[in-house]
Amino acid sequence: MRVNLIPPTIPEDEKNPLFLQIATFIEQQSNIIEQQAEQIQQLKDEIARLKNHPRKPDIKPSSLEKKKKSKSKKSMGKRPGSKKRKKTAQLQIHETIPIALENIPAGAEFKGYKPFVVQGLKIRLHNTKYLLATYETADGDYICSKLPEHLNGKHFDPELICFILYQYHHCGVTQPLLLEQLREFGVDISKGTLSNILIEGKQDFHKEKDRILAVGLEVSNYINVDDTGARHNGKNGYCTHIGNETFSWFESTESKSRINFLKLMRAGHSDFAINMDAICYMQEHKLPQKPLNAIIDNMGKIFANDSQWHDFLAENAIVKDRHVRIATEGVLIGSIIEHGISKHLVVVSDDAGQFNVLLHALCWIHANRAIDKIIPYTDQATKDLDTVKDQVWRLYKGLKAYKETPKPADKKRLNNMFDEIFTQTTASASLNAALKRINNNKSELLLVLERPDIPLHNNGAENAIREYVKKRKISGSTRSESGRRCRDTFTSLKKTCRKLGVSFWQYLKDRIESTGAIPDLSDLIRQHCLNPG
Repeated sequence: MRVNLIPPTIPEDEKNPLFLQIATFIEQQSNIIEQQAEQIQQLKDEIARLKNHPRKPDIKPSSLEKKKKSKSKKSMGKRPGSKKRKKTAQLQIHETIPIALENIPAGAEFKGYKPFVVQGLKIRLHNTKYLLATYETADGDYICSKLPEHLNGKHFDPELICFILYQYHHCGVTQPLLLEQLREFGVDISKGTLSNILIEGKQDFHKEKDRILAVGLEVSNYINVDDTGARHNGKNGYCTHIGNETFSWFESTESKSRINFLKLMRAGHSDFAINMDAICYMQEHKLPQKPLNAIIDNMGKIFANDSQWHDFLAENAIVKDRHVRIATEGVLIGSIIEHGISKHLVVVSDDAGQFNVLLHALCWIHANRAIDKIIPYTDQATKDLDTVKDQVWRLYKGLKAYKETPKPADKKRLNNMFDEIFTQTTASASLNAALKRINNNKSELLLVLERPDIPLHNNGAENAIREYVKKRKISGSTRSESGRRCRDTFTSLKKTCRKLGVSFWQYLKDRIESTGAIPDLSDLIRQHCLNPG
């Protein structure tokens, strides 16, 4: 139990300045002691974790989106989707085998067949030898017939190539296991040939991946962003995800800075533009007047690449690291907007600083973790924590309802509710600090009140980037630049296919066999945004 160090209530006329000073001092010391107790417990928990001891208490993930609903009588029936259906009605039948009845009783009348469908796959080696007709011409030259175009002159048919790409990029089968699997099936293939099939000659796939980002940024109102570690060639690196409900795009680089993110946002362009958007960014980030004037004097100028931009900085004596960084970020913003990306595009993130550009919104799930991980040490602190969690849940539920049907009255009410929750003072110093930190991010957390079209959380990016976490645990890192690029490309294509409702297997077959049945994924993204229904 918490010891109350503050003296009992004393009438106002009996208080004196010395008493007030002592009371204030005691209250301050009480808060310090409580905060130190929490810190000591956190250190104990960390020591226990390092010693592989059970961690107590077990802090659950964010409570938002996980509020339990009371079961009603109506909900006690069968689960959704459990209604009986004809499971084989839509199946394609490849073979029909009639089975005769043995020992037919005398006088029995034949009434037809009762169907019984068995689903299966045939995984077997199928090698084809093409005999190319060869002729010798009158002048001594030799001519011969051509292979079918879909083979592209390769010794492995499109079906096998699709299987290799699908197993590796979709199913996460490592290259050594895939090689072993193919050889067990009877495929005569070397390690080098398998590697070439996985990473060589994929220019068309790379180009389609680049178009995904360009069109996705052009037609989207918001994007979810995140990054994670992605080692390459034995060195630490990072992978950045950009996407939303219609597309996912990944790119691995050596940096996770804001400059790196803005360069990715240029969607394949390499230029730097000095325009009003660039100047406004530099002014907002307090670039000193002298370098700012030099940049303003070159308003409208576009630099084709990094070399030209850095030459300009050197010529104008803009050499301090901070000045170079702000100026570079500004002209990158200018380039992004110059190429048609809206300055009103909302970037939803988990509060990583490099993503704080354009209109920035924060993930409520990440913000709430600051509250969920607090460990109370007094009865009153426990009650306060439970009260705050319930208040935050009600606010979050209100924001979800507002997204569905925005109303001016609800906008004002939710804004006031936010102030009441995150400006209150509780019995827990850690909780007070968490509330203050969240309150400082009010505008980014409540951007949804101005833009109901954006999500309240960043779960889309979290789920998408998890693909790289799994690859990192299974395969470690990429070695060649082609391998890294293919990892980014096929992950982008696979995730985008899934969001657009396109079978990745059918997509691979369509592209490798050049049938043209599946449109370019960028066209499907555009169609989806124009006709969301």
